[in-house]
Amino acid sequence: MSEEFFQIRPVGVIKNKVKKPFLKTDNNDLKLQKEINIIKTNYQKSYNQTSKIIINKEIVSILDGIEEYSHLIVLYWAHKVPEESRKLTKVHPMGRRDTPLTGIFSTCSPARPNPVLTSIVRLYTRKENILHVKGLDAIDGSPVIDIKPYVKVFYPQNDVVVPVWMNKICQEMKQ
Repeated sequence: MSEEFFQIRPVGVIKNKVKKPFLKTDNNDLKLQKEINIIKTNYQKSYNQTSKIIINKEIVSILDGIEEYSHLIVLYWAHKVPEESRKLTKVHPMGRRDTPLTGIFSTCSPARPNPVLTSIVRLYTRKENILHVKGLDAIDGSPVIDIKPYVKVFYPQNDVVVPVWMNKICQEMKQ
């Protein structure tokens, strides 16, 4: 496999109150920055808070028509993931030892070779080059790589399988 490099140019930036990621790498694995109950509370708060996605003014026309959608898929760069964390190949999801040691591509971990992350967000308003959204789990200052409309029929609705440990984490984060 060739190690060809290419450039990705940010199209904007995320602005919100989330200043630090809740996960960090520790001894070739993930570790929560704080107690799980504090993480849950902060996650729920950040999920329900409004974030701004500020698109570069010189390409504002890229947003034309976006107001017709209720939800968007935001692709962003996890800019606070250190270079050494990008070399991890396996982790315990969410830094939890009660989950199996799992390949990075089987997790939603930000510690990945190319820390491209996604969130599906609710679009509330657009004011020129600024989108006001909820449900964005990015941290403040994250570069936006791309935005796509969320079109439900493009994604599987039935027979979606998720590991038991992932369902458990998702349930616990929502409580």
